Amino acid sequence: MKSLMRFAEHNLGRAWMGLVYLFLYLPLLFLIVFSFNSTRQDSVFTGFSLRWYEALLADSRLVEGFFLSLKVALLVGTLSVLLGCFAAFVLVRYLRFSGRTLFYGLVNAPLVMPEVITGLALLLLTVAVQRAVGWPERGFITIVLGHTLVGMAYATVVIQSRLSEMDRALEEAAMDLGCRPAQVFFLVTLPNMAPALVSSWLLTFTLSFDDVVISEFLSGPGVTTLPQVIFSYARRGVNPSIYAAATILIAVVSLGIVSYSLFMLHRQRRLVREISAARSLERLPGRAAAR
Repeated sequence: MKSLMRFAEHNLGRAWMGLVYLFLYLPLLFLIVFSFNSTRQDSVFTGFSLRWYEALLADSRLVEGFFLSLKVALLVGTLSVLLGCFAAFVLVRYLRFSGRTLFYGLVNAPLVMPEVITGLALLLLTVAVQRAVGWPERGFITIVLGHTLVGMAYATVVIQSRLSEMDRALEEAAMDLGCRPAQVFFLVTLPNMAPALVSSWLLTFTLSFDDVVISEFLSGPGVTTLPQVIFSYARRGVNPSIYAAATILIAVVSLGIVSYSLFMLHRQRRLVREISAARSLERLPGRAAAR
């Protein structure tokens, strides 16, 4: 009886996780399959065809929206990491200064604020500033500023957690050995922060590329991101070109994840080999006698 209960408990977790993954990824599988369908039907696969990929390349709105979203996401990811890095340093390294609580609340407010409220507030601010000084017009710049506001909050949280875990003794040892503050930052602090910087950049890039709500409020005439184009097409009915665009995005993201995972695995194995080699050198008879 006990063995049966152990077997049930052991396999129940696997079955539950399998159902969760099925729930999450089965729709993506259907989307990929029907992107190769020969007809517009989304319930019956009538035959293999690449016609929707050809239609995707011929659709200027989708192509222009993709490149616009790519440019916005690249710029937003970089700005969010830079601003988030500054904010994280202030919150972690300067524990007492006037207005710290207010600053902390303002940095984290976009994380809990509904995007509809954020987008509406940014729209009102943009209109007011444009009426006062005549700039900026709604379009590329306003979308970048709106996405950066949200992305900075996410980047700050990621970088802040990494800075909190870092050992300050490493920086103090570098300064004791003669390094200047700038050298300490670039030679000690920045390499230790690198994983958090990469993670926050990828996170903010994805959030910006995927955003619809804020882009809807801040976009102008002739400036439409890819998620906006896909959303407008989806409201008018089934368009298999959207399936093709989504399939390409899934393939690119999957390739990036696999490449990064292989790189990290190779790096970890190399680190293990270097540690093993160092330990082997320490065990040599000559070194032991010298000690």
